[in-house]
Amino acid sequence: MKKFVKKYLFTIIGIFVGATAGYLYWKFIGCSTGGCAITSNPVNSTLYGAVMGGLLFSTFKNSGERKIESGK
Repeated sequence: MKKFVKKYLFTIIGIFVGATAGYLYWKFIGCSTGGCAITSNPVNSTLYGAVMGGLLFSTFKNSGERKIESGK
């Protein structure tokens, strides 16, 4: 479990940051008429934010994880 958290730390942080941002977007800016598919519902907005945050933060992986094998 500890290795899993260490390996995916940035992704986990991104999920929490994105979910918070998605909820806050719904709370302060969201669509009140119900015509918007994502921002009219707090669950949809929070889940969308979590997915986008996880994807964004997963791009910032530690460069030590990416090993390039040389033919030497």
